[in-house]
Amino acid sequence: MSKPIVVSLGELLWDMLPTGKRAGGAPVNFAYHATNNGCEAYAVSAVGEDELGDELAIAAEKAGIHAVLQRNAWPTGTVEVALKNGIPEYTIVENVAWDHISYTRQLIDIVEQADAVCFGTLAQRSPESHDTIIELLKHTKDGALKFFDINLRGDMYSKELIEEMLSYANVFKINDEELLLMRGMFGIENTSDEEACKWFIEQFDLRYLILTGGATFSTIMSNDGEVSTLATPHVTVADTVGAGDSFSGTFTGRILNGDSLGLAHRAAVNTAAFVCTQEGAWPAYPAEITDYLAEVGK
Repeated sequence: MSKPIVVSLGELLWDMLPTGKRAGGAPVNFAYHATNNGCEAYAVSAVGEDELGDELAIAAEKAGIHAVLQRNAWPTGTVEVALKNGIPEYTIVENVAWDHISYTRQLIDIVEQADAVCFGTLAQRSPESHDTIIELLKHTKDGALKFFDINLRGDMYSKELIEEMLSYANVFKINDEELLLMRGMFGIENTSDEEACKWFIEQFDLRYLILTGGATFSTIMSNDGEVSTLATPHVTVADTVGAGDSFSGTFTGRILNGDSLGLAHRAAVNTAAFVCTQEGAWPAYPAEITDYLAEVGK
């Protein structure tokens, strides 16, 4: 039986952590965890014709990620990451290789096969990558999950961009701080979290809305009224880099492989908790996590 195909679109970069550089980028993190949850995942990005680009390509292959990498004349992307009590703060270098992803027949062919496509706002800060991602989203097949992880960074977003992305999405992931910002942006300040989430589901015809509350909770709502809310497990945090992406990739992988919303949510929460105990976004899965995820899928 063939595996579901997942495609992520956007940034592949080096997170320059205090302990050294680690490969990352939200869409590629998503692909890594979808791969570890029963999918055939492809990460579409661009890196420079430089040593950092060579090293990223090798790191992605070693991690089992099918990276579809364009090489161009801009430098490979980097992000300076400072950790304060395990919480990352980012300084994102601009005008790098993933700001210049080209629209090609190869990428169209990959997206047309996808059972799920993941995208966010950051990779669309530049006109070239924005236009490429928009055109690729037009080639998704009927029934595919179109997963918009808003992933706000600095001032690299706008209401117009968010509305545009939501018009293509049928899954929307947002955290509690971002939801507060969205309420003001969309003029729904006088609503509860639940009411605001339902508003987005109805306004943009979403299949799922995922609201995460960091160390406290996460809630997943579906358009048929099903709601799953789980407390976040308490763990010893090494860093939270990639934890949200691991949640997204796991949830998508489990849903595509036939899990119920509740089982997919539980697997996503457990994976994200594990990732928080590790350094970097692509930790090797321990046997107990792998065994657990295999069990919840039965």
